[in-house]
Amino acid sequence: MVKVNLPYGIDLFEQVRSRNCYYVDKTDFIRELLNEEFTVNLITRPRRFGKTLTMSMLAEFFDIRKDSRQMFEGLEIAKYTDFCAEWMNQWPVLFLTLKDVDGDSFEDAYGLLQYTISVLCIEHSYLTDSDKVDSADKERFIRLKSENGTVSDVKGALLTLLRMMKAHYGREVILLVDEYDVPLAKASDNGYYEKMLNIIKKFLGMTWKSNPNLKFAVVTGCLRIAKESIFTGANNFISDSISSKKYQDCFGFSEPEVIALLDAAELQDALLEMKKWYDGYLFGSKEIYCPWDVINHVRALMTDPDAKPGNYWIDTSHNNIIRRFIDHPQINVNEKFETLLGGGVIQEPVREDLTYDIAHSTEDNLWSILYLTGYLTQVPQEKLPEGMQPEDGKMALRIPNEEVKSVFGSTVKKWFEEKIAAQDRTALFEAWWDGDAEKLTQEITDILFDTISYFDYKEDYYHAMVTGMFLGAGYAVKSNSEAGTGRADVIIKEQRRRRALVIEVKWSGKKGNGDSLEKECADALQQIEKEQYKKNLELEGYKTVLCYGAAFRGKTCLIKLVG
Repeated sequence: MVKVNLPYGIDLFEQVRSRNCYYVDKTDFIRELLNEEFTVNLITRPRRFGKTLTMSMLAEFFDIRKDSRQMFEGLEIAKYTDFCAEWMNQWPVLFLTLKDVDGDSFEDAYGLLQYTISVLCIEHSYLTDSDKVDSADKERFIRLKSENGTVSDVKGALLTLLRMMKAHYGREVILLVDEYDVPLAKASDNGYYEKMLNIIKKFLGMTWKSNPNLKFAVVTGCLRIAKESIFTGANNFISDSISSKKYQDCFGFSEPEVIALLDAAELQDALLEMKKWYDGYLFGSKEIYCPWDVINHVRALMTDPDAKPGNYWIDTSHNNIIRRFIDHPQINVNEKFETLLGGGVIQEPVREDLTYDIAHSTEDNLWSILYLTGYLTQVPQEKLPEGMQPEDGKMALRIPNEEVKSVFGSTVKKWFEEKIAAQDRTALFEAWWDGDAEKLTQEITDILFDTISYFDYKEDYYHAMVTGMFLGAGYAVKSNSEAGTGRADVIIKEQRRRRALVIEVKWSGKKGNGDSLEKECADALQQIEKEQYKKNLELEGYKTVLCYGAAFRGKTCLIKLVG
């Protein structure tokens, strides 16, 4: 194994190059970008796919204030000398990222937007000394720089900066806006969407509305906000999403790029497991790995060659998208989620232009959100499951890999636990303590039909479900604890009343039937008797000990009490 200097946590191109970090060469994206005439080019990709690093690369390449020849030396773009002579360090560049404009309240988020603008003004402080810049613009600039600008100043901040830069340099300005939709996504999550939209719509929209100071703008984000909301008046506006073949391998890592990295680190044997966990995103017609995950896991393997793949993509605020799906009172997606968690494919309508305020209002919009943000990916027609025919107006979708599947599973598991804990379980507990196996069979079957399988209906799924019924209800719950001469699956103790339950859980398999449930239940009861679970609890001083066999298959169960 060879130690590779990975750009872990670095999303600035200059730092990646100056620190001699391993870099997957994406510089030919610059030529591909300029092969097309546009005023505004919106590129949407899920988070963690290298958007910020790519935008930083563009800034370093175009910025007239810099000499970037050494930085790009040896990279693909440097082969095109005429192109570089025309474009490299020949244009004023205004580059900002809105990824940190976040807050629980509008006031907090607006304050961070003011701070972001202030930092941008500090970077371009030279403009206040320029004798080519209008004095009124200088006054606005100074207010913005000190975070004392009016709301009108803030809304027109980019327009002011572009006008000042054009006056100073005598050349149109290239505008780069990274993560443009983060302020609106956070506003939607926290209930101030309309207030933030009122700001962002002007802050961004005025910059590309018949603006003579703008050469072109490149904008990145997760979603393509509906044109009438943000991009009104944008002449020559084009958009590239994950379903487009344009730029399909410019964001994220292709398999050859992952193989090259693993070769450099002498970790070739890790490919199959990494493919299972971090590949599977279909951009255009090309399968792509998440670069954040690849870099993190290679880093882990260089520290510990036995490191197992982990979930590096998880982010609580973003993963709430899945939870909203499940909690929505008018939407029932249980069966579809079970299909996805089982590795299956569903077909749903997908629209690529949404506004965040309506994104979670319908089931169709929610599937669209999950697709556009990377939780689901498209399945090509030739890879549909046998017997599945493509449906008009719908896209075939699946979970892309094991990492995202684990996000779904953990979210569903937490939802299930909270749902069980929130229910009135009095009647259910009484049935357990009364030895009413028939009622328990019915009650637990009802619970199963109202939940989502997140362990593919294997024994550990049912084990977790039974344990979860008693958690948070004042009982001592022990799982797979020592009892008698064996290990009981679940033991429930109520010390105050000196009573206990022993529950042995069995799974009859995916293709079982009523007879198999009876057999598994009988085996569970026999195991309880043989291993003397009850006797040990009685020796501890428990006066009442009830022992149950619980057999499960799919969403059916059979509960029996030891006679």
